[in-house]
Amino acid sequence: MLAHAPNQSYIFLRIYDHGVGGHFEINSDDLSRVLGIKLQRELTVEDIEPYLAEIHRYYQQHVQFSSAAGSHAIAFEDSEILSIDLGDFVRLYFSLQNMEESPQGLDIDYSVLFDIDRTHLGLQVIEYHWEAGIHNNEANVSLIFSPDQTSQHLDLSGSSVMNGFTAMVKSGTHHIYIGLDHILFLLALLLPAVVRRDTGDGLEIPGSGTSNNFFPGFLKPYASAWQPVDGFKTAFIYVIKIVTFFTIAHTITLSLAALEIIKLPSALVESVIALSIALAAFHNIYPLLSHGKEWIIAFVFGLFHGFGFASVLGDIGLSGDYMVLSLLGFNLGVEVGQIMIVCIIFPVLFLMRKTIVYRPVLVYGSMFLILVALSWFFDRSLGVDLPLDNFVEKVYAKILNKIV
Repeated sequence: MLAHAPNQSYIFLRIYDHGVGGHFEINSDDLSRVLGIKLQRELTVEDIEPYLAEIHRYYQQHVQFSSAAGSHAIAFEDSEILSIDLGDFVRLYFSLQNMEESPQGLDIDYSVLFDIDRTHLGLQVIEYHWEAGIHNNEANVSLIFSPDQTSQHLDLSGSSVMNGFTAMVKSGTHHIYIGLDHILFLLALLLPAVVRRDTGDGLEIPGSGTSNNFFPGFLKPYASAWQPVDGFKTAFIYVIKIVTFFTIAHTITLSLAALEIIKLPSALVESVIALSIALAAFHNIYPLLSHGKEWIIAFVFGLFHGFGFASVLGDIGLSGDYMVLSLLGFNLGVEVGQIMIVCIIFPVLFLMRKTIVYRPVLVYGSMFLILVALSWFFDRSLGVDLPLDNFVEKVYAKILNKIV
């Protein structure tokens, strides 16, 4: 988030294909000074309602927008309070009138507080602009207004649909890398990709091997059942099948949720995603489905992972602008991220499959995934904060920081 500072006020702009909106932010103490009123600390929206008309008039007198289409009056909408350590900031949401499409540039005149404070600065931020690849930006300042520079031009001509599409691809890829739960679900599905489970009418236990020494008696039958595949082709077909069904599933629900056709509570979605990791990993120890049916796990739980991806699109703050391209770009980015993860993990697993350590990695790795997933499940569904999930997330964050 943009670091708010004393003696600063802000314009956040959202550039849509059909026009421009945004909000102003001003410290309540500064607002009290300029209007000659007394706003209390720990403000609420109800506290500023008696003064809203006066506040709106002040801004309309001290901020003007214009473009090649002419001048654009400010139409105020909702208000809210942002409370931070520095104090309370009043947010005034608005849209610009006389605008039917996104302009190539805006001329902005800004003189808020300059008449009483020569040290004051006005900062302008583009919070959202799809064609420029900007989504929920609160950090990068485009223009800085001062008493000596009250009129400036905001250039929007360098934007393009390709920029927006590329940004959505990057956003999808980024989400896969920071989404540890999605990565662990893929890992749980990939662990058995380079082995096969020997089953007949029941569980067939091959002769005991050296690697069986790694397991207590109750685990030996399930660990011994996994045998390495002979060739690359068998394992690769398994991976393609799993990833394809996972992709189909999350594409369906990502689209339905982003288009607001179906909505599920976030807590439910995140809890089921955690549960999906646990069940996929448990299947690696004790079979829940017959051999070759693992795609069902990938598809069923992939539906919920799609709802999880959709929540990210909501956090980005997308409007109806280019929604089809946004979905396509984000989904493509997710697939690029998935493929890169598979390309990293799968060759390692394939080379390890005939070594003495692979079955212990498969079984004990799956048990660890179950513990982590259950920790997430209890945290997300019941609000029980367990140390294991915090530890895993901190370790992964450190790994990401070193890689990035």
